[in-house]
Amino acid sequence: MKVSIIVPTYNERENLEELFSRIDNALEGYDYEIIIVDDDSPDRTWEKAQELSSKYPVKVIRRLNERGLSSAVIRGFENASGDVFVVMDADLQHPPEVIPELLKRIEEGADIAIASRYVKGGRVENWPFYRKMISKSAIMIGRVGLPKIRNIKDPVSGFFALKRKVVEGVELNPVGFKILMEILIKGKYSRVVEVPFAFGTRLAGKSKLRGKTMINYLRHVYRLMKWEGEIDRLVKFSVVGLSGILVNEFFLWLFVHLGISKEIAVIPSTELSIINNFIWNDLWTFKDVRKGKKLWERLLKFHMAALTGAIVQFIIYWILVFLGLHYLLANLIGIGFSFIVRYIVNRHVTWG
Repeated sequence: MKVSIIVPTYNERENLEELFSRIDNALEGYDYEIIIVDDDSPDRTWEKAQELSSKYPVKVIRRLNERGLSSAVIRGFENASGDVFVVMDADLQHPPEVIPELLKRIEEGADIAIASRYVKGGRVENWPFYRKMISKSAIMIGRVGLPKIRNIKDPVSGFFALKRKVVEGVELNPVGFKILMEILIKGKYSRVVEVPFAFGTRLAGKSKLRGKTMINYLRHVYRLMKWEGEIDRLVKFSVVGLSGILVNEFFLWLFVHLGISKEIAVIPSTELSIINNFIWNDLWTFKDVRKGKKLWERLLKFHMAALTGAIVQFIIYWILVFLGLHYLLANLIGIGFSFIVRYIVNRHVTWG
């Protein structure tokens, strides 16, 4: 088994000698190559890598008119000769000593092995609270928006190993912010494992976290949701919800005209709208993910989602009214939060 270690770089010159030495020690006995994909660093990282290629099995790719982490990794894939690819940063926050454990998991049958900060035994060193919050929030957004990765604790890790076949023939988006998430959505695999590691302190260079980076991440999640069909599903869920409002209003009017009191009529009309929404969502919105789940279980969980959404709506409404917001606007905001909660519960629980 040959291993290709792909390292995208930008102004990482000072880290290379230690990085290569630690990789070499960690991979003693392995047939490996290091592929440096450098975006024409001002500190001439590419030049230092070429110097060290006389001592270590290093291949250097200097990109003159390209920028971006994901596109650099994809270029590395295209130039790699290994059976297994390892992706990692050059800043030594990804300890090379973890690579043998990733490769062991691949040898044991995993298609993708992720060095994870958030499984038991993993941790992040010397991060301020706001960085931890941003990282956790990004992961939560990805896992909620993309159900395929909901069981993966660190789908935005930049340190992972995978078999060549996982990405062979797969069209990856080079402008995506987190290449692993792209691979997890589009790749060809059946088994993913996570290996705990300590995300270390940066030795040299600067953090890539910027406001623009976070916006690009959200755009990336949206693109993957669209690719997965989750945006279409969300639109369908909205259309069904609107039909439920019409059903609710019609039967409320009908029952009142049949002589049922307004206070009582709202109960069956609401239940009929819930049943209407369930039927259309089951036959249309979520028809591709309903296999293996009993009808009565789906219906019960759908009612639970509706109840959860109603509770959230009332809580938001009461809080905003208490704070002095106009009751109609407060109700509208409550409905918005209720919609989001109901969709998430239904996508991940009812038809999860």
